[in-house]
Amino acid sequence: MTSMIDGASVRQVTQGILVSRATDTLPQSTAETLFNVVTGRVLIVALYGQVTVAIQNQLNNTKLVFDPTATGADQDLCTVLDIANDAIGEMYTISGTVGDAMRSDLLIGNPRLSAPLVLNVGGIELNCAASNSGSVKWDLIYVPLDAGAYVEAA
Repeated sequence: MTSMIDGASVRQVTQGILVSRATDTLPQSTAETLFNVVTGRVLIVALYGQVTVAIQNQLNNTKLVFDPTATGADQDLCTVLDIANDAIGEMYTISGTVGDAMRSDLLIGNPRLSAPLVLNVGGIELNCAASNSGSVKWDLIYVPLDAGAYVEAA
């Protein structure tokens, strides 16, 4: 008997589980949680955003940060990128190497992290240095490492 597998199931098995966050305005001179690692450890294999409302033209050094639920300081997942004046369609991603800057381009061909991140329970935050108008939609792909581990959009 032939068994058909839908496209979403194939992607989950071969590439990881996709979690999408609805487009949202930028945090205003602060950090805002994008995703929560709810239980256990996960391997983050892709993390990317796309501008859906153009970003205001003023300096805004922006980065992604991990805020662990357990004791410990926040950990930058990348260094800052100035997102001032970015147009609709601009894409953001990171390499996964903590010291690398967040990347930006209209056509990021492969948003997968070259150095996937193992994260425990906590929040992945977008940290903006300024108060700019604009909106970004974020997506994350992960693989659970512990039984029952999962990520949800904030």
